[in-house]
Amino acid sequence: MKNRLTVNLQNETDVLELVKQDQWMMDVLKSVAMLKLPDWWICAGFVRSKIWDTLHDFTRRTPLPDVDVIYFDETNLNASVEKKLEKELSSLLPDVPWSVKNEARMHLRNDLPPYTSSVDAISKFPETATALGVRLDETGQLILAAPHGISDAIHLRIMPTPYFRENKDRARVYEDRIKTKDWQSIWYKLDVCHIQNGS
Repeated sequence: MKNRLTVNLQNETDVLELVKQDQWMMDVLKSVAMLKLPDWWICAGFVRSKIWDTLHDFTRRTPLPDVDVIYFDETNLNASVEKKLEKELSSLLPDVPWSVKNEARMHLRNDLPPYTSSVDAISKFPETATALGVRLDETGQLILAAPHGISDAIHLRIMPTPYFRENKDRARVYEDRIKTKDWQSIWYKLDVCHIQNGS
């Protein structure tokens, strides 16, 4: 069973198929699509944890602390809009831990230059395996955003994105996340790369 799953996750098409076969994930995606948000994606653990669960042969989904919905709207940077959207989504799927963020304003909170799009924001997530997003396009087709590819995710490697390798402050954030998240206590096959020693 393990070999079959590993072999089946070789490329982006395999990852998309994995999501398509998960009814819960598709229901979540369809709910967000109903809001018709500009440049929206469901990202981070939503995709990453599905890949890791599959490669660990877990029969039950690892609970997500939140389902990260992002979008990009420079015309309204009011944080209250995000809370309103979370309530709308909760009325559709109340058992989902929704988190909605407008990436057109998130650079302010993170003290970074403005992002140019949601995918630009995803590319600046701390880990390459977390820098993944899925959405349904206007025709209902599932698409994947993987600005750093999916190799690290499907090979169970936790690596910093180039953006988090750039300076010591971001490197520290990455290392702190590795310690705090303690992903290896859940997904025991993970291989963690530390920035300091490059291993």
